[in-house]
Amino acid sequence: MSKDRQERAARAEQMRKEREKAAKRQRSVITGTIVAVVIVLVGLAAYGVSTISSGNGPEAFSVDYTPEDAGATPATDGYEPVVVEMYEDFQCPACQALESAFGEQLQALVAAGDITIKFHPFSFLDERGGSPNDYSKRATNAAICVYEEYDAASYKTFHDFLYANQPSEGTPGPEDEELTEAAESLGFTGVGDCISDHTYFDRISKAKEAGGERGVTGTPTIFIDDEQVEDNGTLIEQIQAAVAEKRGEPAPPTTDPGTAPTDAPTATTPAG
Repeated sequence: MSKDRQERAARAEQMRKEREKAAKRQRSVITGTIVAVVIVLVGLAAYGVSTISSGNGPEAFSVDYTPEDAGATPATDGYEPVVVEMYEDFQCPACQALESAFGEQLQALVAAGDITIKFHPFSFLDERGGSPNDYSKRATNAAICVYEEYDAASYKTFHDFLYANQPSEGTPGPEDEELTEAAESLGFTGVGDCISDHTYFDRISKAKEAGGERGVTGTPTIFIDDEQVEDNGTLIEQIQAAVAEKRGEPAPPTTDPGTAPTDAPTATTPAG
């Protein structure tokens, strides 16, 4: 092979290598662009799902008190607990009456693995003059502080304490310092700043709006597996019937009206 032919062959080989490098760079750029586009599309899709899920409406909030929170062994029979949703205001006399009448039975149903209670704050009585020092929202805020610092079981303990010590409607409730002391007396330390800073007032306001959008107009308003309870006085019977239906068991016998608790609440405190 002549020297000229060798040089031409070398130049051709060099050009071939350069074309391969250029093609590789182009493929890398295209691949990188595709990956970037996919990431953007995934992000937009996630945003869209989030927007659709929220409906651009107020944020619903609940504390889910499950059988496990009550110390029950996780169910192995294949049946999920009936979900009992309760919209409450800690200043509401009807809520306190319901807790007094049915609190122990509800606790037993949770501990037995039959139900989960979803506590929804619906604090509205401050704006109706129910408390001259905003006790409704402040008590709810304190309870959420306990929940966020500890757990749902702790929330339930503080929840029960607040109802057992509910101030009369229209009178000042305990101030923030007293709520902090109450929490600490139950072993819930480290929540003082959260309580005094009213950390969750915005969440409470949005939760009330979300309840209103669901049609909640007063407290207590109760749903059993998404069906609104019309007669709070027969709440336990309705829950037992829902549990039996879910498990394919015969419905329990109805209670004679004459044997129902005399303090069983039959109405709600209206929101307006």
